[in-house]
Amino acid sequence: MNAATQSMSTFEVVDHVARITLNRPKAMNALNPELRWELSQHFDEVERDDDIWVAVVTGAGDRAFCAGADLKHRARERDADDAQRAHWAKLASETKSLIERWHFPKPVIARVNGFALGGGLEQALACDIIVAADHAEFGLPEPRRGLIAGSAGVHRLPRQIGLKPAMGYMLTGRHMQADRAYQLGLVNQVVPAVKLDDAVAEWVADILRCAPLAVRATKEAAMRGLDHPLPQAYYTPYEANRRRERSEDSQEGPRAFAEKRPPRWTGR
Repeated sequence: MNAATQSMSTFEVVDHVARITLNRPKAMNALNPELRWELSQHFDEVERDDDIWVAVVTGAGDRAFCAGADLKHRARERDADDAQRAHWAKLASETKSLIERWHFPKPVIARVNGFALGGGLEQALACDIIVAADHAEFGLPEPRRGLIAGSAGVHRLPRQIGLKPAMGYMLTGRHMQADRAYQLGLVNQVVPAVKLDDAVAEWVADILRCAPLAVRATKEAAMRGLDHPLPQAYYTPYEANRRRERSEDSQEGPRAFAEKRPPRWTGR
């Protein structure tokens, strides 16, 4: 990517927490090739850096988490010159979205501050926890544009809220209000917009109270175990848990409990 190109996202790490912000508020944080590429780079860093224990993803502004694919960009693709097409193709070849990271090792929280539609909802579906403002709306409206929610939305939504509710929303393109999303189990918490940051901070703080390797082992076992019948899931060895078993933190937890003090996690 050209260094002179304006960044379409922000990324910062403070106290073991990576914060990723889609930063196209005028376009409702819609996904174009450049933004998809930047997000891929950010998640590469989250996965690579052992000092990052949890990630929070959100959209800039208060209107949208992400309104999905940038359809205006798609419309312009027909008139693009060869150089521009080659640029976009190169970005696509270097992009691996969170949606396709089927077993991402670290917990990811979606801070949904408005519309999460199409590819935006698909991004949130790939997260582990969703905290939403009460004005947020969710939906997969692709059929209304002659498209389908092909970035795993048609697969993840039925698995997360059940077949009949999911089909009702997917076949009509209807939006789901935040309270309804909570009732269906899609969202972990709904709060007034002014309390959204506080609510997310509470989730982050609770995760950080846990040993990071234990969190990763729990996530891997839960997510990979879903691919197997229960007995097979139970007896399957998981690499993240083997790493936890060999870690200093696996000794620190019981020691801190016995000494009646807070544990000092190192992630090692």
